[in-house]
Formats: sequence, C-alpha cells, structure tokens
Amino acid sequence: MGTDPRAAGALLARARTLHLQTGNLLNWGRLRKKCPSTHSEELRDCIQKTLNEWSSQISPDLVREFPDVLECTVSHAVEKINPDEREEMKVSAKLFIVGSNSSSSTRNAVDMACSVLGVAQLDSVIIASPPIEDGVNLSLEHLQPYWEELENLVQSKKIVAIGTSDLDKTQLEQLYQWAQVKPNSNQVNLASCCVMPPDLTAFAKQFDIQLLTHNDPKELLSEASFQEALQESIPDIQAHEWVPLWLLRYSVIVKSRGIIKSKGYILQAKRRGS
Repeated sequence: MGTDPRAAGALLARARTLHLQTGNLLNWGRLRKKCPSTHSEELRDCIQKTLNEWSSQISPDLVREFPDVLECTVSHAVEKINPDEREEMKVSAKLFIVGSNSSSSTRNAVDMACSVLGVAQLDSVIIASPPIEDGVNLSLEHLQPYWEELENLVQSKKIVAIGTSDLDKTQLEQLYQWAQVKPNSNQVNLASCCVMPPDLTAFAKQFDIQLLTHNDPKELLSEASFQEALQESIPDIQAHEWVPLWLLRYSVIVKSRGIIKSKGYILQAKRRGS
C-alpha cells in the first residue's frame, strides 16, 4: 500500500490516545532480526517496529477520519485464542504503570488484553510496583488504589488470580492483611537478591503465596525512552507531547506442555493536555 510518509505524523498530531499492540511476537518473522539482550531493549525494538509497520500501511480512509484514538498494531501478527482451546491455555499478564496516577488504567489494560486475545478472562495478573518519587519507600497507600481495581476485576470474573512484584516481607504482609482478595504470588528480582530472603519465604509459605523470580529492570519503560522510540519511527512529530500511561506484557502458555504459544505487549499513551 502506498502510504504518504507524513500520514502517521498527521494522525498523531490530531489524536489524543494511542493504543499500541505488537500482536504475537512469535509471528513477527522477518521483523525480528536480532535477539535483544534485555527486556527494555526488546520492548523498545517492539515499539519502533510496530510503529514502522503501522505507519507503512495507513489507509487513506483513516487519514480522512482523523480519529481521537489510534489503534497501532502489526496486523499480520494479531492472534486471538481459539475458544475451543481456551481451557488448555494459561493466559498470564504483568502490568506496569508508567505515567498514570489513575487506577482506571488497571481496568483499561485488562479489558484491552482480553479484547486483543479474544478471551473473557485472564488467569493471572501481576502488578509491578507503581512509580514513586525518588527517595520515597513504597507503602501500602501507593498500592491500594491499583489493588482495589484488581480486586474488582477478580470479583467481576475478568481475572482469576492477582499477584505482586518486588514486595519485601513487611510490604507483602501489610497488603495481605488489608486486602479482600489476597495476593497469590509475589515476584522477586534475583538481580537484587541472589537468595530468597528467609522472612519472606517463611511468610509466603505460611499463607500459601507463590514466590516467583523475574529479571525485569526497575523501570521497563520510561517516558523518555518511549518518546525516543516514537521520534525515531515517526520523525515529523512532537514526540515530547506523548506520555505512556501503562504497559502490559502477556503470555499464553499451553498448560500440558509448558510451551509459550503467544506473547506480546500492549501499551496506552496519551497526548499531554488531552
């Protein structure tokens, strides 16, 4: 399709919201030329290639419409779960709050993941610790609004189980005692501790909380790195106007075989002042 190279810039100049989804990265084929060394590098690569692919296939109709919400995706990589195979799959997600102080981001992210994958419910959602100011320790108050929204999603059967990431024993205990829907897992970053802390292990065992490991950086996606990726892919835009609100990484695993059938990223960004 012969797309005007300025079309993407014109659309982004008028839109208020950007929804970016990579589709199943296992379907990318030619788009994945190298193996990224870190999660941050993989994510930035995915954002740029998704933007490049989308901007090369913009239809004239879309340019005439100038929609408020832009759906940016790699169309050939989109893959919904076959309803007949749903019971055989475990659909897990990890949610990273980036530039949003609104707990509604949690619901938006889960709703979008369900829509993208063609499912009514996610089996597990882990929330990464929300961003806080430098020098401030994460407290229960920081987590509460997001956890309440996750609890609502469990009660409305959009999620089966919810978990946390990088909480120490005191933080996990405070959340557990306060929460109506208890965390069923807590991820621990092995870069920060080579051995699971004994007090955390004992508490998790007592209350049947699964301790998992991860190697995500403290900040998987910063506002600056998102804007750089946007600017490199679509040079003729005011990238500094765009702020990423949240990022969700999902995986679909075949339960009986433990193999990954699908994985990808979904992201929402907003234009400042819109």
